[in-house]
Amino acid sequence: MEKTLESLVGRVGNLRPIGNRPRRRPCLNLFITLLALAATSPASQTKTWQESDYSDFEKGTLRNLSLRSDGLLTLAPQFREVFDSSSAYLWALAQDSAGNLYTGGGPSAKLYRISPTGEKKTLAEFDALEVHAIAIRDNQVFVSTAPDGKIYKVSSTGKSEVFYDPKTKYIWALAFNSKGDLFVATGDQGEVHRVTPDGKGSVFFRSEESHARSLAVDAHDNVIVGTEPNGLVIRVSPAGEGFVLYEMPKKEVTAVAVAKDGSIFAKPAVAPSLPPPQISVPTATATAGASSIVIQRAPAPAPGTFSSSAGSVSGGSDVYRIHPDGRPQKVWTHAQDVVYTLGFDSQGRALVGAGNKGSIYRLDKDNLYTVLVTASPTQITAFCPGLDGKTYAATGNVGKVFEIGSHLETEGYIESDVFDAGMFALWGRVTFTAENNGGRVAVSTRTGNLDRPVQNWSPWSTAIASAEGARTTSPPARFVQWKATLHSSGAHSPELESVEVAYLPKNVAPKVDAIEFTPANYRFPAPSAPSTSPLTLTLPAMGKSAHSDTSSSSDSTPTMTYAKGFIGARWAASDENGDGLIYTVHIRGVKETGWKLLKDKVREKYLSWDSTAFPDGEYRLRVTASDLPGNPPNQALTSERESEVLLIDNTPPRISGLHAARNGAKLNVRWAAADSLTVISKAEYSLDGGDWLLTSPTTKLSDSRDLTYDVALDNVPAGEHTIAVRVQDDYENQSTEKIVVKQ
Repeated sequence: MEKTLESLVGRVGNLRPIGNRPRRRPCLNLFITLLALAATSPASQTKTWQESDYSDFEKGTLRNLSLRSDGLLTLAPQFREVFDSSSAYLWALAQDSAGNLYTGGGPSAKLYRISPTGEKKTLAEFDALEVHAIAIRDNQVFVSTAPDGKIYKVSSTGKSEVFYDPKTKYIWALAFNSKGDLFVATGDQGEVHRVTPDGKGSVFFRSEESHARSLAVDAHDNVIVGTEPNGLVIRVSPAGEGFVLYEMPKKEVTAVAVAKDGSIFAKPAVAPSLPPPQISVPTATATAGASSIVIQRAPAPAPGTFSSSAGSVSGGSDVYRIHPDGRPQKVWTHAQDVVYTLGFDSQGRALVGAGNKGSIYRLDKDNLYTVLVTASPTQITAFCPGLDGKTYAATGNVGKVFEIGSHLETEGYIESDVFDAGMFALWGRVTFTAENNGGRVAVSTRTGNLDRPVQNWSPWSTAIASAEGARTTSPPARFVQWKATLHSSGAHSPELESVEVAYLPKNVAPKVDAIEFTPANYRFPAPSAPSTSPLTLTLPAMGKSAHSDTSSSSDSTPTMTYAKGFIGARWAASDENGDGLIYTVHIRGVKETGWKLLKDKVREKYLSWDSTAFPDGEYRLRVTASDLPGNPPNQALTSERESEVLLIDNTPPRISGLHAARNGAKLNVRWAAADSLTVISKAEYSLDGGDWLLTSPTTKLSDSRDLTYDVALDNVPAGEHTIAVRVQDDYENQSTEKIVVKQ
């Protein structure tokens, strides 16, 4: 029956311890070739650290750069702060045809105006907690407030008067249609009101939901409504007839926006029961109809989650697109960032304003997006399309207004995350994949022996701008970081796709960590001959690392088979460089001084041999590990380890004094057994060729190299009988003797 090495432990005791455009990437065949080389080449030869994906670059520090979801880095649009309100948050943002910006938020319900020349003024103050939404028509400014739920009309001098009171606490959004009617999304009853230019209003549509949470008007004067608590996106015709376009998988649709082609972008959220505005502050969303600018309020978080003193909201978000034919599609998702607002840039591309990093995403195509810019506050709460191709964004924590320009920055850079080579390393050639587009890309490196580049690192190396790359001047060290700077000399941005840094870890000697001996009389299978078949490669799963373990053999031990006289050893070895190892095994007697070669060029971590070629006695093994397979001969390193004492015993025990005498119907058999090296483990007897039967020594314990036996055989008839005895030592060496009794 087959046995494993571990299954024998109980018999002999414990073993002794021991993207969307062509990317300049290698073709698949070349990629497979490189993987094959990585899987077969020594680990301490030259390696490459490459960063080329979104997840790689996202871990770095970006300044004036945009990052696309397929890993493309470009210069960002010019991004500057134009207003600091000193308020905790701004929810609403709009611009009139003269270029004046209007914004408001809370906790004090103030309306601010920023002129085209940068003059800032508090235009109006309201007896309320906050400004929810702003809408502008023919340069007339309309403002909704909370918690009084009123709409005010504000003149250019700051005079305000109540324009419409829907008799509800929540006014979530405002939007004008082409005829100048103002639509009002309200809470409590989930109604949309229509207010004529003379200020007369009435209920236009009842959603049968608790809240009409977001609102926009399309080019055909259809009103698009997002609701709570069933997360509906409803299209309401100019005649007031509603049609559910989509039911979101979440409870609340907190932002809707209509694109030029009629597509509807919507952002759902998991909504708790809506708290009063004064204790939980919802966010703002911006949308634009054909001839209006609309600012909406976005989700109401749980009480205390996001207020004038709150820092962030946890969670994640999705953005859906409902195509003009009615087909819904999830076009963006993020596991951490929370979306507060939706809008469009001057080219009609959807913008997503998020927290908690203040990121503004641009949806370039379905499932392709760009992190356009990042604001220092934590939440982007509103968008507003501006003049001359500009876009404006409002923020929360703290309430500011930023301008996203129509031109690109002239210079930006990324500092990568810190790479750990695992040990002291020599840093070599730096290469990168980029399109200059009339500009310039340059890469520098710095190195150090701390895992953070805050002090005692080398200065940045000389910049490398050649497409062929160059060897860095950064000194050898364990850690490295690169910095890529993009310069533009025109309207087009350079594009950076990947950066690679070659390095060679300092070779470290391998270690033999432990040696243990196997049970006697078992052997490992002979090593298989090297394969002559063509090189093959199994590709890793998609998204997994392609690096392979280049260890010369597995740490698992094969099953042993019975082979009398054989004995073996196995060992544990390691190499910090990950080099493949080769072993040399020597043996010597305990009382000898010279080591004798047992086997060299061993690639497995085990060895068995015929011990009958050695005299009985005590021996030691020495295992020497070499990383020669992974290094040039003059750079290879070795280390060795000596084992504990190994006992070789191939001589069977001696049987003496075998005697048998009759005592009535019984036959008494006595004998002694002795072994020079190991314990007598078992004794048996057989009467007249019958079965072998076990017997115990007179001491009851088989715990000595010298034992005596006394067996009484009952009911043995008179006459001639043959009695055989057999003893075995701890190494399964056996002796047999017999005696003939004629009584």
